[in-house]
Amino acid sequence: MTKIAIIEDDAVINQMYRMKFEADGFDVQVADNGKSGIEMVQEFMPDLILMDLQMPEMRGDEALEKIRSQPWGARIPVIILTNTGIEESPKTLKDLGIQGYIVKAELTPSQVVAHAKQALGLA
Repeated sequence: MTKIAIIEDDAVINQMYRMKFEADGFDVQVADNGKSGIEMVQEFMPDLILMDLQMPEMRGDEALEKIRSQPWGARIPVIILTNTGIEESPKTLKDLGIQGYIVKAELTPSQVVAHAKQALGLA
């Protein structure tokens, strides 16, 4: 079963995406901040990470930098899932090897799942 990690501080959004991905047959784990997200990713070893940028304790770009610095996290595909426009995003994202950048307000959960499947080569 394909594993998805969702790192998002808004509990309602977190659960909405969790339910949508689970309904599509994915194994899903969630974390509500960047720091706990790093720990969850290390234990869960997902096939794809959906990462918010603006979170408490540690921003998404900081968490991704830490994930990328570890051998276990260097190659996991990551899609940024945020309401921050790409022009306002941290410039470091380009160097962190993201597979996509989605503004939550612009896509439905079904469209987000479709992007994830495409990033995983399942579409």
